[in-house]
Amino acid sequence: MIVYHASDMEVKNPDTSHSRKYLDFGPGFYVTVISEQAEKYAERFLRRGKDAWINVYELNEECLKQKITKFDSYDEQWLDYVMACRTGATPDDADIIMGGIADDQIFRTIDLYFSGLISKQDALQRLVYSKPNMQICIRSQAIINKFLTFKSSKKL
Repeated sequence: MIVYHASDMEVKNPDTSHSRKYLDFGPGFYVTVISEQAEKYAERFLRRGKDAWINVYELNEECLKQKITKFDSYDEQWLDYVMACRTGATPDDADIIMGGIADDQIFRTIDLYFSGLISKQDALQRLVYSKPNMQICIRSQAIINKFLTFKSSKKL
């Protein structure tokens, strides 16, 4: 499958060591199957006065036979998982995490919940009507090395 990664540089040799810790699914190399989602994320770099790149990879679907955690909706399990990761915890030993991204709208709800300003039930009620985008977090460098192949990049 073709996947996309937004960055402020061309990334021919992706790795997990440059990841920030407190992301939706914890540290790892993040990609998406949705090119428009990657482009929207890349626009954040442009707004900060940086270069913006879309890197394109082939992700061998054999990787889906590895340890995977997958979320199909913004539900309680997804919310608990994201909240744990955003506090620095690692909820499981999955090599790959797949599920919705906490974009600006979703993040506002998470932030209100995390701050204690709304309850978990209120947060879930707000999330129930949101259609998840798709992000894939590859936590394992071995998975990247074996299953992810750089194809091309373009500077926006």
